[in-house]
Amino acid sequence: MRKGITQAINKIVEFMRTHGSRNHPYFPFYLLIFLAFIVFVLGLNVFVELSEEISGKALRRYDTQVTDYITSFRSPELNKFFQFITDMGDLYAYIIATTLAAIYFFFKLRNKWFLFQLLGVLIISALANIALKRAFNRARPTIEHLVVVKSLSYPSGHAMSAMAFYGFLTYLVFQIKMKRWLRAVLSTIFIFLILAIGISRIYLGVHFPSDVAGGFIAGLIWVAFCVVLFNIIALLRARKRDREGNVEVEENLED
Repeated sequence: MRKGITQAINKIVEFMRTHGSRNHPYFPFYLLIFLAFIVFVLGLNVFVELSEEISGKALRRYDTQVTDYITSFRSPELNKFFQFITDMGDLYAYIIATTLAAIYFFFKLRNKWFLFQLLGVLIISALANIALKRAFNRARPTIEHLVVVKSLSYPSGHAMSAMAFYGFLTYLVFQIKMKRWLRAVLSTIFIFLILAIGISRIYLGVHFPSDVAGGFIAGLIWVAFCVVLFNIIALLRARKRDREGNVEVEENLED
């Protein structure tokens, strides 16, 4: 498998050498597809290796040490804070965030495509998480839970959805023209939410650290895959427009 992946990467690198001139009109598409594909491949390998170790002694020892350290900071004030943070990775928070994003995409950018992308990333990542949980069938930690949970443990659905949703929003922030300070603020907020939601799941006692790590990696894999897919679609559309434009020019010249 790794040999095949290496060959595929080498082919992409060679393609970038021949078609990747910065002056090429499709260079941004090629660059994003290439970088996202690298993230996808590396993330997939890390996720597979981590998943193979979830029942190992070394990982259990790591989980215990990290969990003990994080839960040692429990206090009534922090309990409320992390319960609020974990709610930012729940369904209602995503509905509110998606609604705000939809308003911005529709009325400010006049772009429905971004909304469809965001919804696709979130919905399919949630469905994929359900399938992964059933496949690995890992029980929740036995320590005290500060929130109610009913599903299985690995990978963390909150961590995976946060990485998929807020991670893809971070990607979109860099695709939209806006002031640099606003881009920096938004991306910082989204990255903070991703990390904070993951930590909250450990703090609240409902996930092992490896669950959160697996959720982050799985979410990142899905974001990378979607970036590859959406940019390929955009590239094909751009090529089609260019071809149609050339045809129109030729027809005008004949007239």
